[in-house]
Amino acid sequence: MADFNQAIILGNLTRDPEVRNTPSGQTVANFGVATNRRWTDKAGEKQEAVEFHNVVVWGKLAEIAGQILYKGRKALIVGRLQTRSWDGQDGVKRSTTEIVGSELSALGAGKGGAEGSTYNSGSSSAPTGDSASADRQANAGEENQDSGLMNQPAAKPAPKKTDSADEINLDDIPF
Repeated sequence: MADFNQAIILGNLTRDPEVRNTPSGQTVANFGVATNRRWTDKAGEKQEAVEFHNVVVWGKLAEIAGQILYKGRKALIVGRLQTRSWDGQDGVKRSTTEIVGSELSALGAGKGGAEGSTYNSGSSSAPTGDSASADRQANAGEENQDSGLMNQPAAKPAPKKTDSADEINLDDIPF
């Protein structure tokens, strides 16, 4: 049986993405996401715990993250866990575990008021939908991964026209 390494988190960004370029020219973005867990203990008391996750995305996905994500925005991140270590400037060995994102969905309204969209680094399909960003196509990928195109949610079908102006069309109701 093959091994499996996948992480999926839904939470709020704790800081704006830090977008930069590596010496080789690859774009990378780092940001933090907080996830909350709520439960009721045996005594009937409501409890809450917060986990903080470091996320890194590469290529066009990093550029997109820098454009659409901001502190406080809710985002869904899909990726894999990666632990890396290095020697600090003080000579102490340090390590961190982070999520290397391959897909991200920004939820809620963006900076320009546009609704959220889904982007990934492994898709081979063109974007669909009628949102303002649907006409943009972007490649995304990690340092050593082939690039792909972003995905967008499917568009709602056009409302059906009725013969009478007095009739209510159920397809026109937004919920």
